[in-house]
Amino acid sequence: MTLITDNGLLASACDRLSNEVYLSVDTEFMREKTYYPRLCLIQISGKKEAIAVDTISPGIDLEPVFKLLNDPTIIKVFHACRQDMEIFFHLTNNTPKPVFDTQIAAMVCGYGDAISYDKLVKQIVGIDIDKSSRFTDWSQRPLSNAQLNYALSDVTHLRKIYEQLKKQLRENGRETWLAEELDFVTSTNTYMIDPEKVWLRLKVRSGRPQFLILVQAIAAFREREAQRRDVPRNRVLRDDVLLDIAARAPATPEELAKVRSISANFATSNSGAKILKAISLAKQIPIDQAPKIERTERKNNQGTAVVELLKVLLKMKAEEHNVAQKLIAATADLEAVAADGMADVAFLKGWRREIFGNDALLLKSGKLGLSIENQSIKITRNS
Repeated sequence: MTLITDNGLLASACDRLSNEVYLSVDTEFMREKTYYPRLCLIQISGKKEAIAVDTISPGIDLEPVFKLLNDPTIIKVFHACRQDMEIFFHLTNNTPKPVFDTQIAAMVCGYGDAISYDKLVKQIVGIDIDKSSRFTDWSQRPLSNAQLNYALSDVTHLRKIYEQLKKQLRENGRETWLAEELDFVTSTNTYMIDPEKVWLRLKVRSGRPQFLILVQAIAAFREREAQRRDVPRNRVLRDDVLLDIAARAPATPEELAKVRSISANFATSNSGAKILKAISLAKQIPIDQAPKIERTERKNNQGTAVVELLKVLLKMKAEEHNVAQKLIAATADLEAVAADGMADVAFLKGWRREIFGNDALLLKSGKLGLSIENQSIKITRNS
């Protein structure tokens, strides 16, 4: 692999790689101390050439790389590409297309739930990857040979995996299944963060309208502040402190300073003033406009039993069709359908409905049953 730090060499390499039918791509990045991931390395492999682009080299112009990744005639092969897509969206306001994600493809082909790259390499290529550089600091220079070799393995083996999975998808007729998943992964909407909705990620237990209004407002402030300063959310406010502030609803710096983990200096700082302003504005919002927590309540044992039966059916269907359970349905979706057969969940649409959703609804309505025969679970259909 060639480590490229020169714009002329990068342009030439990208020009050569632009003739490929598909490219395997990976990135190395750091985000422990930042809100946005800091791209440190891009690895790209064609049939005869593999390069590593030093993205933090002074003066490096990544435009030839972005042009290559956005070329609609070249398939870009990634493994578990969500974070890679997030990086490119942040840098270019766009995502590479078309894309092939080997982790999703492996789930479609029955290799298990969210299989790791090294396990997939072991199963398909038969090679054990040296993982000693996995948690290295990719922002440090110079990079060692061990780091570069690790980075190289992330794209060279990916080509063989792609060829094998593409063949399997063609043979089992599931190419459209993968296409549905990739539409979501490559959509720019997937990576747009609405500060007014980030509060939904918090573990909020109280449903009091005034409290929820304040949680939403303070969480939105934290998100915008973290983006502005490019620091992790918890560097601005930890989750538990955020919820404590919302519960106390302070109106003055003195009241804010009484919140756990809030110092007097922070309470009187510019950040403290912004929090108090956000709280003040939120208190003016009418109660009937408060956000709501959408919860699927299990009100009785019968509802719990339905979910457990759906889990059994899901396992059977996943094994029957040789596809990962996680790709078909999440537990939250099963709970939603147990409570409401008209719930808006993924497994009641498209290919998921065909292999699982229709029978899940029949099971819930009593038109399909599960029985044990010769120590195996069987499906019985009732007239």
